[in-house]
Order: sequence, then C-alpha cells, then structure tokens
Amino acid sequence: MNQHILATTTPVAEIASMSLSYNLGEPVLKGLDWRLLPGQVVGLLGRNGAGKTTLINTIVGATRQHGGRMLLAGKTLHTLPSHERAAAGIGWVPQERNIFKSLTVHENLTAVARAGKWNPDGVYQMFPRLAERKGNLGTQLSGGEQQMLAVGRALVLNPRLLLLDEPFSGLDVAMIDELKQIIVEVTTMDELNTVIIVSHDIVTTTALADRLWLLGYEHDAAGVPVPGATISPRHQYNLAEMGLAWHENVEAEPEFAQFVEHIKQEIRKG
Repeated sequence: MNQHILATTTPVAEIASMSLSYNLGEPVLKGLDWRLLPGQVVGLLGRNGAGKTTLINTIVGATRQHGGRMLLAGKTLHTLPSHERAAAGIGWVPQERNIFKSLTVHENLTAVARAGKWNPDGVYQMFPRLAERKGNLGTQLSGGEQQMLAVGRALVLNPRLLLLDEPFSGLDVAMIDELKQIIVEVTTMDELNTVIIVSHDIVTTTALADRLWLLGYEHDAAGVPVPGATISPRHQYNLAEMGLAWHENVEAEPEFAQFVEHIKQEIRKG
C-alpha cells in the first residue's frame, strides 16, 4: 500500500508458534508464525470454517490462545485483557459491526472518544457522510453507513493495528468502492498504520493488500487434511514484490486476474 520503504523494521505485531484448541481437543489453529511491519495491509483469506475469525478474536482477546506467543509493539498480548488491547493499539471492527444502534452517530463516536486520542471531528473529516448523519440513530443508517460508523469508532482510538472482519459483507458496489478508499486513506495518513482484512471477497481484498495470507490445512501423504489450520510459508504472498500491491488500476491488470485465479484454486485445495 505504501509505495515508499519505511524507516523502521520493528514489527507492529508478531505471532510465534501460536496454537489454539477448544476443550483440549484437536487444534483449531496451530504453528502460526508471522511478523507484521508498520504500514502493511494484509489480506487474510481462506475457506469457511478455517479459523479466520477465530484468529482475529484471539488477537483482540475474545478467544484465548493455548500455545505460543503474541506480541504487539513488543508487549506480550496474552497478559493483556481484551479491554486493554484497544489502549495498547488494536482497533477491531467485527462482522456484526460494533455500534450502538439506539444512539446517534455522534453519540457512538463520543462514547469511544472519551477513552481515545481522536475527537469525532477527525472521523467526520474522513467520513463526510457520517458528518451529514451525525444526528441520526444507528437504526436509521444504511448497512454501508453502519460499517463506516463501525470503522470510525475503531479509528477514534488511533490504533496502530486495525483488524477488519468481513468489512465488505452486505455492501453494494458503490459502498465497497467507498470503503476501499477509506482503507487506503487510513493506511496512507500515517505510514505506521497497519491493517489486516479478513474477507471472502478475494478480488477486493487482494487489490487492497500488499501482503496476502491463506489460512488453511496441510495434508498428509494420503491427502487427508491435518487438524489445525495454519498459514504455511508458501501461502504468504508479497504482492509488493510481485508488482500487484494497491494502485488505482491494479484490478485491470492481466497478472492480477491470473493471481486471483491461482488464489481461488489454492483455497479450494485447502
């Protein structure tokens, strides 16, 4: 996303040998190892049920890991309760859009701003449509406007790591285009801002990302999936090195279409 080389190589977040299982059963996630550098936009793709949302929930503290470690800006995350992870620099927009539908747009933002580093004016500058609807209740907003508000609430906390879980779900083409521009703006307004996008929208997510990860299962010699989804090294793609990082016309390039087809085939295998 950022076309320049960042001055720092200190990771925003790291996961080392992380695993997770429920009730001491077979692992849901296992052997996860990755480093996120400042300014990266990572697309996280995979089949339904592979554990994409579980991984995000683990990062934000809604689900507890059972092995390995997670670091955010050098701090060990598993020692932080979920309510402190936002203050540590994690912003999260879950699938269900964490807004208060009984409150107005402005009340939604000021409720978060009391604990954050932004005031609502910064969000209104990024989201003019929200400024126009600041007196409307959450129930009076369209699905796209609710998604904008959810992202705005996350940005009030000025996070260094922003996690977007299915941000394009239920949006029409116009709203998807608008949200894409918002994500671009978030990552370019500060070169340290880092984003993970979890989505089933392969084309949109790939177009926005400069890194792409596929969460899936390894297979044994007989071709049977091994329990515990992971992100293998061969499924960690550097789109910047491939010349496919975000720019206005990336989706029109033949190489982009070929890569998307490759990703679809890999997801089907996983």
